[in-house]
Amino acid sequence: MTEQILQVAQRLKEMRELSDMTVELLAQKLQITPGELKAYEAGETDIPASLLFNAATIFDIDLTVLLTGSEARLHRFCLTRAGTGVAVDRRKAYKYQSLAANMIGKNAEPFQVTVEPGDPDAPFSMNSHPGQEFDYVLEGKLSIRIGDNIMTLEPGDCIYYDSSASHGMKALGDKPVKFLAVIL
Repeated sequence: MTEQILQVAQRLKEMRELSDMTVELLAQKLQITPGELKAYEAGETDIPASLLFNAATIFDIDLTVLLTGSEARLHRFCLTRAGTGVAVDRRKAYKYQSLAANMIGKNAEPFQVTVEPGDPDAPFSMNSHPGQEFDYVLEGKLSIRIGDNIMTLEPGDCIYYDSSASHGMKALGDKPVKFLAVIL
């Protein structure tokens, strides 16, 4: 695991302990098993961005605290220049950049996501999280699965969905896909 993943894992564990929550209680609130939470807190497994977002909501903190260890500081606006978003390691095939990490009191978490091409016959890596999600394709061709529905999105296409439904994505073709994801 990278040093950044280990630091995020440590902050997740520290916030749980500071909140006087047991592993079992936080796992229940996050709708995962205690074993999964222990693996995340130990830095043994990549932590999904959606799980970090949900944990931040439970702890009543900004996601920035878990990602960077610092409090968000901006009240009126947050400008993020191209390529400077806070990197969020999630899994090998996905690269997340938080686009508003320093904004206080956000009602949504915007990310630029890059999905690297892989085996087109590989199964989708599925996940779910409470809330809703909006995805807008910027570059490449994205295959998205929501439940039993599989759709192909190209630049300019977008989808808004209930993210508590099991969903997964993969790049089609031999080029990475870039899209804007907003988790609400």
